[in-house]
Amino acid sequence: MQFRKLGNTGKELSAVGLGCMGMSAAYGPADEQDNIRTLYRALDLGVNFWDTADIYANGENEKLISKVLAPNRDKIFIATKFGFRYREGEANHSVATGTYFDGSPEWIRKAVDASLQRLKVDEIDLYYAHRVDPNIPVEETVGAMAELVKAGKVKYLGLSEASASSIRKAHAVHPIAALQSEYSLLTRDVEKEILPVVRELGISLVPFSPLARGLFSNINEVQNLNKEDFRRSLPRYQEKHLENNRKLAQEINDFAASKGVKGTQLALAWVLNQGNDIIPIPGTKRIKYLEENVEAANLELSGEDLITIDSILKKYPDVGERYNEGLMKELVNN
Repeated sequence: MQFRKLGNTGKELSAVGLGCMGMSAAYGPADEQDNIRTLYRALDLGVNFWDTADIYANGENEKLISKVLAPNRDKIFIATKFGFRYREGEANHSVATGTYFDGSPEWIRKAVDASLQRLKVDEIDLYYAHRVDPNIPVEETVGAMAELVKAGKVKYLGLSEASASSIRKAHAVHPIAALQSEYSLLTRDVEKEILPVVRELGISLVPFSPLARGLFSNINEVQNLNKEDFRRSLPRYQEKHLENNRKLAQEINDFAASKGVKGTQLALAWVLNQGNDIIPIPGTKRIKYLEENVEAANLELSGEDLITIDSILKKYPDVGERYNEGLMKELVNN
């Protein structure tokens, strides 16, 4: 396993992390024993950077991870997030549906204690604000998070889906180690302002959904996705953009095959090739895909390869938004 440093912390993390959300939420049912086996396989492969959040299945994802995390604490760098709250107090298959964001110091203090209890650890390695609260200055939120560091409950701080302005304001209050945002072949918004700012400040970018939510492997099987799989509601899987993305995926897969790899591996290698300060966390609940993701870290892309990939993307620009209109409105980058 290759390793990359987390921001300016000096901490080395596996170049490919593990997003754990899908083991409990958003992508349909999962088998607990399969999840546990996948987590242990991640340990075997040296994947030491695991990511979760308290909102995933209303805390159940943290509880699941604890079954492997607690007895192997020294081998795992655990990241979790706070902020989203269910209006009705009940989990559902969509992480963001029926939620609101709370970045208040009062909630932060409650949320961290609950996550520590569910994870069965004394300290969280990386604690993210899942979003920036539009009603509370980010400095106030990060100030409360910094108190958790002083109290020994949290080691490093992170933000998720924050704007360049919010990142600067937050970093001025307390060093931010990582920014988590969506980044993939199909979602490149961070390249405009976010990536330059985090690099200026020495903050690692942690891309979630670096495989474009599996689009390169399942775009032709959208009709077979479980009814609880939230990808059914995404524009990229809808009629308006479906034809475009099928053609795009086919060409990416064909090019990947010419290199002896899968389209998903090519897509992940592309993200990894964007800089050593980028640590993607592809999600999976299956050992097979975990192993494929780890292998992608060894795939070297030449300048010519990158040009070919860009040319394919330019041929099929109508990829669609990454979320439906309702969820896009909930992305508050201020």
